[in-house]
Amino acid sequence: MSGLSGSDLVVELEQGGRFVVFPYCISVLVRTFLRPSEVYFIRPGENAALKGLKYVLITLLLGWWGIPSGPSQTILALQTNLHGGHNVTPRVVTLLTQFAQETASPAP
Repeated sequence: MSGLSGSDLVVELEQGGRFVVFPYCISVLVRTFLRPSEVYFIRPGENAALKGLKYVLITLLLGWWGIPSGPSQTILALQTNLHGGHNVTPRVVTLLTQFAQETASPAP
């Protein structure tokens, strides 16, 4: 998203751009941790699954080993990532709008 102005971002979003996170799973014997990645901006036409490949690999290597929830959490993370991640565009747009309004308004 680096280098995009606010108006450029709006155009990209109107053309199908979106913000996504990729869950990844790490297990240590009896503990399984399912965590989100940082937020990524996926431009129109970009393959989100390729952006999430790093998290697929982490999950494949480290997710299965937790008992009892490692395998189920691993499958959940893999399914989400292979389908392009979790779309968080509405939430990010709301936060960006709030930030823009706060910075544009003079403080009382």
